[in-house]
Amino acid sequence: MNAQTRKIFLLLLVAVSIGAFFWFDLHKYLTLAEFKARQSSFADFYTHNRLLTIAIYFVLYVVVTALSLPGAAVMTLAGGALLGFWTALVVVSFASTIGATLAFLASRFLLNDWVQGKFGDKLKAINEGVEREGPFYLFTLRLVPLFPFFAINLLMGLTPIRARTFYWVSQIGMLAGTAVYVNAGTQIGQIESAAGILSPGILISFVLLGIFPLIAKRIIEVVKSRKAFDGWDKPKKFDYNLVAIGAGSGGLVSAYIAAAVKAKVALIEKDKMGGDCLNTGCVPSKALIRSAKMISYARRAQEFGFKSGKFEYDFAAVMERVQSVIDKVEPHDSVERYTELGVECFTGAATITSPWTVEVNGQTLTTRNIIIATGARPFVPPIPGLDKINYLTSDNLWQLRENPGRLIVLGGGPIGSEMTQAMARLGADVTQVEMAPRIMGREDPEVSAYLQKQFEADGIRVLTSHAAKEVIQEEGQNILLCDADGEIIKVPFDQILIAVGRRPNVTGFGLEELGVEISDSGTVAVDPLLRTNFPNIFAVGDVAGPYQFTHTAAHMAWFAAVNALFGTFKSFKVDYRVIPWATFTDPEVARVGLSEDEAKEQGVAYEVTHYGIEDLDRAIADSEDRGWIKVLTKPGSDKLLGVTIVGTHAGDLLAEYVLAMKHGLGLNKILGTIHTYPTMSEANKAAAGEWKKAHTPEKLLAWVEKFHAWRRS
Repeated sequence: MNAQTRKIFLLLLVAVSIGAFFWFDLHKYLTLAEFKARQSSFADFYTHNRLLTIAIYFVLYVVVTALSLPGAAVMTLAGGALLGFWTALVVVSFASTIGATLAFLASRFLLNDWVQGKFGDKLKAINEGVEREGPFYLFTLRLVPLFPFFAINLLMGLTPIRARTFYWVSQIGMLAGTAVYVNAGTQIGQIESAAGILSPGILISFVLLGIFPLIAKRIIEVVKSRKAFDGWDKPKKFDYNLVAIGAGSGGLVSAYIAAAVKAKVALIEKDKMGGDCLNTGCVPSKALIRSAKMISYARRAQEFGFKSGKFEYDFAAVMERVQSVIDKVEPHDSVERYTELGVECFTGAATITSPWTVEVNGQTLTTRNIIIATGARPFVPPIPGLDKINYLTSDNLWQLRENPGRLIVLGGGPIGSEMTQAMARLGADVTQVEMAPRIMGREDPEVSAYLQKQFEADGIRVLTSHAAKEVIQEEGQNILLCDADGEIIKVPFDQILIAVGRRPNVTGFGLEELGVEISDSGTVAVDPLLRTNFPNIFAVGDVAGPYQFTHTAAHMAWFAAVNALFGTFKSFKVDYRVIPWATFTDPEVARVGLSEDEAKEQGVAYEVTHYGIEDLDRAIADSEDRGWIKVLTKPGSDKLLGVTIVGTHAGDLLAEYVLAMKHGLGLNKILGTIHTYPTMSEANKAAAGEWKKAHTPEKLLAWVEKFHAWRRS
């Protein structure tokens, strides 16, 4: 008999056995009511045939668990009532483990090869985790009876865990839960009347059943903590409650919260307070975009009734204004301000030397908790020849004081698109190069097409489906070679701005030596509480992902700080349900929730409501009557699934939808809210009105029309 035949035979045997169980209505015998009805006869049989009863019970229990039939919990309770606590505990412990292992082996024999062959690439991370810490994962699942044991048996059979390991971990892991159920069974067996339900023993048993998952969770946390800290010497006392590494948005908010609740907190920054957002990201880029927009308004002077809008500007002065904006915002994130708030600030490179110690400037700080908020840096792809020129990134772009001339912007994402348009409006001859079929690939195709059309109107050359291959020098000038569907395209340039993404800062400050886990995406691996594999070390912001936004880092920082300081009593899972973002091109693009493309990819049913901003009074008055609002809702409902806004002040308009999605408000609530006239915010109400029109109750209105006609007669 070959393996395929054996699989078919075993599958038929299991199917027939399960089918017979339900066909002959055998499950009725595995109910508590049935046991109570026959309890006296069972007890009498057990008195005269102890070994035979135990043997029959043992075999039945193995069969029930091996076939994953309903009734194991009732059998455990019945065992406690019939056999007594210790006998039942031993019998059930071994019977349940043997039955579970048989189910595990059957699942592995029948399905493992097929599942791994078909989904092996998707299961790679799970398989690696099981191979590394499979016993602990299984023990965790066994210890918490909220997870159906039969499902664990079948699913673990599809992983690489060894059968021997599965058996002994299950034997130990299920013991505590088995003891609770058996104890409850001994009490149920003593009930003789309705009054017995309120006996102290039965109440205690059910209390144990209720609190056991909580106790088990705590046990798991203690075991995991001890395992993580194994080999490290914990200080007897600590200098700080919290040390935050990195003074960008994540570190600043973490330190602020800790100081606000009177914890002793240290904040370490090796470069400039405020991090990337203040010094090289959000603040300077938006200042530059604002100046560029003023130039665009001047060029549109005739739209506003002026004969011309000519004026002179100096590129260096524009860039100096950018620096002045940084200087004006800087006090908000300064050492002086945070020192006044109660934060002890250190300027220097931090090194984590143990789960509780951080070195900075030759000083060792001991702390109960650490928050890693080291951010990210521009990713520079390994393009041959790029290292031979002085390329630009978002780090050094702001040092420019001369017009970059022929500028290539490599990257079609938000940063690349923002800088592409701004630099073009400031007089640079810009070519945007994107290897994907379209720019702004995270948005819907119509958004990409609309922005590309606007860019081209601004004099920008947009090259999509162009993969940068090499930088060469030819006839005294720099040239970027691009592969466009097999054809090599030469793009000459004076400066090149690399804007293809950012890479988390996870090296150089002790994570490798400590053994902090790094995810496949290169970020610090964190759980929903933002803890690393060391339960007192947290990570937030770009270094942890999954979103690289300043506001997301601040959002995560609240959860990390509260969990670090008060997690012993109450902890909170970080909430990523409603994450908004905006790209500050002209027009702006803002989104929260699903795009239409994402809804299709995820198989989410949706309806689309579209409102064109060209119809809005204020937009017309401002000569900004362009763009749209696209709202995705649950079919037949006003519940929001996602919103995309393209237009002037889209980032500001989005806030109303973020609030609505966060608190479960629908379009009817937005429609019923007074919006000031004339403002751009009326666009949100108008979009809600479009949804309402599409859901007009026509049949009801027909009857209402008849009612009004009757009233007139």
